[in-house]
Amino acid sequence: MDGEKIVYQGGEGQIVEKKSRFIATVRPVKSEEEALEFIAAMKKKYWDATHNCSAFIIGAGGRLMRCSDDGEPQGTAGRPMLDVLAGERIYDAAVVVTRYFGGTLLGTGGLVRAYSKAVSEGLKASVVLTICRGYRIRIRTDYSDYGKIQYLLATKEIPVLDTAFTDLVELELVALEEQAGPVRDAIVELTSGRAQFLNTEPLTYGMQGNTPVILDS
Repeated sequence: MDGEKIVYQGGEGQIVEKKSRFIATVRPVKSEEEALEFIAAMKKKYWDATHNCSAFIIGAGGRLMRCSDDGEPQGTAGRPMLDVLAGERIYDAAVVVTRYFGGTLLGTGGLVRAYSKAVSEGLKASVVLTICRGYRIRIRTDYSDYGKIQYLLATKEIPVLDTAFTDLVELELVALEEQAGPVRDAIVELTSGRAQFLNTEPLTYGMQGNTPVILDS
């Protein structure tokens, strides 16, 4: 697990500061074009808002970063929004914070805090996954060894994607890169080599609670 994250499902969060309403809309995006289309759509949706400030990060490691203050004082909106995404190590994500002015000026510091807080609320309402890089492993075993393997995987907190029961049992599991070798060795030792390894393939996945979400393979 390298600590980088993606937005798997977008969300919306709101805050109110001195009667100004801030609406943060978060979306997963894969390209600059997709991010710009999303920002344009939010500006169209909230056409009557005072400001629609934006920030997005594309690519692992923050390959492409862009932000806009959309009329707010320079550095008080887009940059703080971008800093929240970067601080969480989130990429392939865009956020638009829509502001409806409430009649009271917030000042430079107040704007920075408000836009940052709004993004954090938007992320809380989204599904954010930490990126995991590992392997999908398929195993075939007989019923006498299945319970042992099941217990081993549970103790090592190795997620099982699928289990098929016929005359034998086939399990499909995911393991982090550093876990894959030791897990295979442990299963071989546990079953005295009886378990068959049908397939091992690299994949990228995230964890939503205790459930792995396959992102690509």
